[in-house]
Amino acid sequence: MTKIILLNKPYGVLTQFSPAEGKQTLKDYIPVPGVYAAGRLDADSEGLLLLTDDGALQARIAHSRFKLGKTYWAQVEGVPSAEQLTQLQGRLDLGDFVTQPCQAKQIPEPDNLWARTPPIRFRLSVPTSWIELVIHEGKNRQVRRMTAKVGLPTLRLIRAAIGPWMLADLPPGAWRETREIPPELSLRERANLRRHY
Repeated sequence: MTKIILLNKPYGVLTQFSPAEGKQTLKDYIPVPGVYAAGRLDADSEGLLLLTDDGALQARIAHSRFKLGKTYWAQVEGVPSAEQLTQLQGRLDLGDFVTQPCQAKQIPEPDNLWARTPPIRFRLSVPTSWIELVIHEGKNRQVRRMTAKVGLPTLRLIRAAIGPWMLADLPPGAWRETREIPPELSLRERANLRRHY
């Protein structure tokens, strides 16, 4: 039976099991043997990380060609204008690649948001706001680079969902196991994936 683990990765934790001097890793949080992260989440980002023992499912979750939406909440400096949100939704040239169209909208501060340690820096003269982005890629520091490109530097970044899997009320550092697999991932597709990965 496939194992799927949902972890609310805290700020500062590295997405690896191998030790790193002076840093916390997944080994400090996940006592389950034989599971591996399906994709990465930067040390300075928080939120949902999926782990599984199924290599085909891991590839399905992590690889951009399968277009599994990843939902992020970004706390940014400033208040987004309609023009900035339109820019985020379109194709942004980030130098080494051009983003695919995505969903982007301003949202209120998410419910049940936990305090971050250390807290973000606040500037009294600059307001902050929250943007929800749903992307289907996952390039290195993509969301941070996107918001910076349109003049809205990201202060805090939380991944809230990956496809059908949601962070919900999982507190930071906590994890739970689920059996939920996207219905579009048929047994035949998973068998094909196993031949390629």
